[in-house]
Amino acid sequence: MVVGLDAGLVPFNPEGWGPPDSTETTTSVAAGSTNNLPLNVPFAPFSRSDKLGRAADWTRNYNNPARPKNPSDSVFDFSNDESFSASADDDSFRLVDGKPPPKPRFGPKWRFQQQRQLPQRRDEEVEARKREAEKERARRDRLYHLNRPNPNAPRREAAVSKSSVDIQPEWNMLDQIPFSTFSKLSFSVPEPEDLILCGALEFYDRSYDRITPKNERRLERFKNRNFFKVTTTDDPVIRRLANEDKATVFATDAILSTLMCAPRSVYSWDIVVQRVGNKLFFDKRDGSQLDLLSVHETSQEPLPEAKDDINSAYSLSVEAAYINQNFSQQILIRDGNKVTFDEPNPFANEGEEVASVAYRYRRWKLDNDMYLVARCEVQSVVEVNKQRSFLTLNALNEFDPKYSGVDWRQKLETQRGAVLATELKNNANKLAQWTSQAMLAGADLMKLGYVSRVHPRDHFNHVILAVVGYKPREFAAQINLNSLNMWGIVKSIVDLCMKLNEGKYVLVKDPTKPQVRIYEVSSDAFENDYVEEPLPEDEQVQPPVEDADAGETNAAAVNDVE
Repeated sequence: MVVGLDAGLVPFNPEGWGPPDSTETTTSVAAGSTNNLPLNVPFAPFSRSDKLGRAADWTRNYNNPARPKNPSDSVFDFSNDESFSASADDDSFRLVDGKPPPKPRFGPKWRFQQQRQLPQRRDEEVEARKREAEKERARRDRLYHLNRPNPNAPRREAAVSKSSVDIQPEWNMLDQIPFSTFSKLSFSVPEPEDLILCGALEFYDRSYDRITPKNERRLERFKNRNFFKVTTTDDPVIRRLANEDKATVFATDAILSTLMCAPRSVYSWDIVVQRVGNKLFFDKRDGSQLDLLSVHETSQEPLPEAKDDINSAYSLSVEAAYINQNFSQQILIRDGNKVTFDEPNPFANEGEEVASVAYRYRRWKLDNDMYLVARCEVQSVVEVNKQRSFLTLNALNEFDPKYSGVDWRQKLETQRGAVLATELKNNANKLAQWTSQAMLAGADLMKLGYVSRVHPRDHFNHVILAVVGYKPREFAAQINLNSLNMWGIVKSIVDLCMKLNEGKYVLVKDPTKPQVRIYEVSSDAFENDYVEEPLPEDEQVQPPVEDADAGETNAAAVNDVE
C-alpha cells in the first residue's frame, strides 16, 4: 500500500502571493487544521539577504544506545544550529571533516591510549635540541662577557686578527700580492738530491698503530730531550753550503711549507728575507709564530679572545706545539738502538740528550743557474721488507668537542673518516703544511696522532686515542694539495725577491685580507728580538731588556741592574 505525503492544509490567498494578510482567515485556517499541521517544524524569520542553513540533517545517528532519548530530536530540529542565528555571518560557516580518526596499524593499545599523557619521541628530541642550543648560547654569552675588555663595546662574533709583527712607520711597502694570483701558478722541479744528512733516528713503535679510544695511552712528558728550532742563517751547515756556493736560495722546510700553503692560511705570519750578494736567505724571527702550531685556524667557530684563556688561539698554539713534541718522542722504541748518519746533530752540544730527529739538507733545481737548498726534518725510521723508510710524526689535538662538533672518543672507531674531514675543515692550513713538509723531506710515511685532553678544562694532561699512517703524496691528493702549484708559489716569490736590491725585507701575511705584503726594513731590524725564559728565584736578575715592540730599552730594568 502506497502512503502519500500529507502536506496539511495550505491557506489560499486569492489576493496575491504568500499567506493571506487577513488575521481572521489565518486564524480560522490555523484553528481548523491544528491536527493536520506537522509537528516539530521550526520557524525562523529571515530575509532574502540571509544565508539559509540546512533544511534537514539526515546524518544524525539515532541508533547509538548510549545517546539519551530526546523527544525534540528530529531531522528538522535546528534549535542548536548557529546558522539560523540572526547574527550569523560568513565567519560562522566552516567545513567539518566528519571522517572517523584513522586506527593505528601496529603497536600495543596502551601506547595509543596514553598518547596524550606521553609526548612523542620527535617532540622530545626537538625540545632537547632547543635546550642544548639555549645552554650553548648562554655559555658563549658568558664567555664573551668575561673576555670583553669593554662591556659597552659592540659585540664581535670573532676575535680581531692582529698582525704577527708590528708594522713600523719607517718600513717601506714595496708590493702586495693577493692570494688569488697564486692559484694559477704551476712549476715542475726535478727530483732533489741529498747533500748532507745529520742527526740520529729511533725506530717507530708499531704497537701504537693498535691504539683505540678504549685502550688509550697517557701522553708522556720529555723534559730532558732538547728540541731545536733554528732559523736558516743560524744553521752552521747552511752557512757552510752557502760558502761553498752549493745553491742560491736557502730556507727550511717550515718556511717553505708556509709559503707553499699560503692561500690556505688565515692567521697572520711573517718571513724575513735577506738578499746578500747573489744569494737569498729566508729566515724566521726569534719566537716567531712559525715555531707554534695553529689550532682551528680555518674554522668558522670563533675562539675566545682573552689571551690567558686556555682555549684562546695563542694558548692552543702553545699547547699544540707541546703535544706535538712529546708525541713525536713517545711513539718511538727508546731502547738505545738508533740509526746514525754522516754527521751528528749540528745544534746539540756534546753529551746533551736530544730528540730523535734527522736533518736532510736537500737541493732542488729551480732554473739553469738557480738552486734551492732546504733543511728538512724526519722524526723516525721503520724497517719494511729489510728497507728503511723515513717517517714524520705529527699530532692533532682535541681541546673541546663543543667547538669541533665531533667527539673523538665516540667517533674515532666507527667514523674515523668523519673525524678527519672535520679536522681538514678546521685545520686545513696545518695539515697541508705537514703534508708539504713530509714531501719536502722525502718521507715514505707520515703518522698522524689523535691526542685529546683528559678533561676539556685540563690543558696539561692528554691521552693518545689513535695513530694513523698515510703516504704523503696520496694524502696530498686527498686534501687537494697540488705539488706543481706549491712549487709555482715558491718560484714566483723567489723570482720577485731576486729582483730586489741587497738588504733585508719581510713578507707579512695581512691579518684580515688574503694577501701578502713585502716591506723593506732596516738591516738591524729584528736583531734584538728574543724570548725570555723564567729563571729560578735565586738567579732572577733583571738585565737590560729590549722591547721588541717599541725597540726601546727598559729603563727600570737598567736601574735595577745598576
